[in-house]
Amino acid sequence: MTKTVNVLNLEGDPVRRIPLPEVFETPPRPDLVQRAVLASLSAQFHHHGVDTMAGKRTTAYSRGPGMHLARIPRKRGTLHPEAMAGAFAPMTVGGRLAHPPRVEKCVRELINKKERRLALRSAIALTSGLDLVKKRGHLLDDKVEALPIVCVNDIEKIASSREARDALVKLGVWPDVLRVTSGKKVRSGAGKKRGRKYKVPRGPLMVVAKTGPVAKAVRNLGVNVVSVSSLGVRDLAPGGDPGRLTIWSEAALNMLKTFSWLGSGVLNE
Repeated sequence: MTKTVNVLNLEGDPVRRIPLPEVFETPPRPDLVQRAVLASLSAQFHHHGVDTMAGKRTTAYSRGPGMHLARIPRKRGTLHPEAMAGAFAPMTVGGRLAHPPRVEKCVRELINKKERRLALRSAIALTSGLDLVKKRGHLLDDKVEALPIVCVNDIEKIASSREARDALVKLGVWPDVLRVTSGKKVRSGAGKKRGRKYKVPRGPLMVVAKTGPVAKAVRNLGVNVVSVSSLGVRDLAPGGDPGRLTIWSEAALNMLKTFSWLGSGVLNE
């Protein structure tokens, strides 16, 4: 039996019921969701390496055995060999690294196409689990009894933060917005000096058919907006933890039916 969901207006009142797309019946696969998130994050990694001559630009050489001292390469000089500074060897100051980073090292976490698609389907389906969303830390009003939250298409036309705040209050997700705004913390450790001073919780996600003025209206409220055609696993499961609180516009929910590969809940397509 196909599941149905209420479509809410901007006042939070149900206006009609529509069937959920088949993708919401996908079996939960949090293991694949986490793997897909790691694969997506690894695509941002950069290859690192060192100069092949680093630590080797020296005239130091080892005098070999029979000198009654360690056979460490030492710099040339007029002093006694025991007083000469060591160089070139990994254990010496300014010497080469024993095992330096190589640019040819594989830093990408690869994932099969069918597994990645199944991970996205599973991440979409897991947004409809009320217990999982609350377990992830999201806060909801008591009037929210079921997920996903589907709103009329007028939500995409909201152009001011005041209208967005009123809509979020009446949809029952305002407590989660307050959780985000009050949860901004200064990061502990040296990361605060490296461009990531603050740690901010992830709040609600709004999925729309086409990104419009609502993206600017909610950008200071801790709400992320993404078009359904650009929807990814990292949007639905930040950090690899599925169950993000998601608000769908009716048009975006209907567009899910147009993606043929989203309709199947099995791995073998």
